[in-house]
Amino acid sequence: MSNFEPNAVIRGFQLTVVGTVRALRNPELFKYDHFRQAALAVAVGVIIQLIIQVPIIAIKFVIWIVSLVSNLDQATWDDRILNGLEFLSKSVLQVPFLLMSLMRYITPTLDEIFMESLHWVDSTYVDKHKAEDPRTLRAMYYPNLVRYSTQGKVGVSNPVPQALMLFLRRYAKRVGMMLGVYLLSLTPVVGRFVMPAASFYAFRSSVGTTPAAALFGAGLFLPKRYIVIFLHTYYSSRSLMRELLEPYFSRVRFTPEQKQRWFRDREGVLFGFAFGFTVLLKTPFIGVLLYGVAEASTAYLVTKITDPPPDPSESKDFAESQTTWKNKHDFLQLSLDKLDKLNTVSDDPQQKESVFDTPRKKFS
Repeated sequence: MSNFEPNAVIRGFQLTVVGTVRALRNPELFKYDHFRQAALAVAVGVIIQLIIQVPIIAIKFVIWIVSLVSNLDQATWDDRILNGLEFLSKSVLQVPFLLMSLMRYITPTLDEIFMESLHWVDSTYVDKHKAEDPRTLRAMYYPNLVRYSTQGKVGVSNPVPQALMLFLRRYAKRVGMMLGVYLLSLTPVVGRFVMPAASFYAFRSSVGTTPAAALFGAGLFLPKRYIVIFLHTYYSSRSLMRELLEPYFSRVRFTPEQKQRWFRDREGVLFGFAFGFTVLLKTPFIGVLLYGVAEASTAYLVTKITDPPPDPSESKDFAESQTTWKNKHDFLQLSLDKLDKLNTVSDDPQQKESVFDTPRKKFS
């Protein structure tokens, strides 16, 4: 079964909706510093956007002056410049989103939101199924995972300087790629094939050659702006999902090869989950405020696509066991109201109550 089949993407989007609804019911969620930090990111982002807009406005003004003394009706270079500036401003830089992502490497707030939300998911699960036989309920996630050590205080999977450099490298690579593809698409003759070819390259490894070739063919006829939006959303969704899962991977240690297999086996669901948030996070001003909600919803996602973690002393082979999503096929076939059905059953019935018995870590 393809990891990127439509059913998996749709199920991922459904998990976005369900996870968000459940996260927003948590009264503790909006007590965190994240939302003050998000407001600061909005303010800083507005200032930076204004700085970015100054040269853009200046270039537009120059083009307007030129249009007064020269007929630009038959010219195309001015439209290309204006379209390029619009693309750079809206689809490449995304300054507020960048600032919000950087917050993860400075403060532990997003990590705390994830863990608090994981505790909330466990609590609501037990409450929802309190009338059922405890032996049929899944094990809890929070009590054991909170005992796993992290690399640092902010909850990222590598030492902070290394993790920050990796993030900036990925961001620069994505910006450079999008900008390079756009500039190549402006070249004569071959330019019209650049965007479709980029789409083919991006999707071939995920969906196979035939669907990617169909996408290439569609790209030859669709307006370029739609292909740009498609590519940007695809790569942004992948990047966002990687960032949202950092609190999990900072505790459950995977090798790079294991993590690659973990993502590959779940890529359809992960894309569907991240897609909705990617679109929402691009909303001016309020987008970054939703970053914390996305992190909280990721806690719910983790309980659907992974097994409950064992005691840290017994976790030696746990990461390897998670590289394959064992009940993927069955989970994708479930109706929306039965998403809890296939969670792993605990071997220790007493753990069903541990979500209440285990003291919650006090987050600042």
